[in-house]
Amino acid sequence: MRKNETRKNEARTTEGRTKEARKDLPENFNELKKSVNRTSSWRDRLDAIEELGRFKSKETIHLLNQRLENDPVYKIQEAAYRRLRAWGEHVTMPERKNRELIKDTNKVLVRIKKSLPEDHSYEDFKEKVKKTRMDLYDTYEGEKGPDFDKWLEEQWSAIPVR
Repeated sequence: MRKNETRKNEARTTEGRTKEARKDLPENFNELKKSVNRTSSWRDRLDAIEELGRFKSKETIHLLNQRLENDPVYKIQEAAYRRLRAWGEHVTMPERKNRELIKDTNKVLVRIKKSLPEDHSYEDFKEKVKKTRMDLYDTYEGEKGPDFDKWLEEQWSAIPVR
């Protein structure tokens, strides 16, 4: 079974458990609190939301509300919304953002492209983005999903050469 299928199956089983949410905090609450706010990995945030979703408390409701309102990746907002609704919280799903998820993304990409040799390839550009701005890479990868490579290549080709 592939990793994505496993995550989907885990999500299905944890969704069923939300109605029986425990009132206490998990033993690893502080670690989960760090993970749910980790900007460099949307997958860690999603996993933390799934885990926190099993424990209904004032603290977990607050953390999930923060992710619902402030996370740049829509998948994270959806997961937080589902958990909060399952607990009977009155929340509304935010609309998907069509603007830049991270401020000045285009400027950052231009700088990265200009820092590479003129004859660089798209793969060189992609690696440099991943190494220098993991937060940007990860956020857009989470938001764009399977279309991420296509989107990044379009951004790369749209940036004028020196």
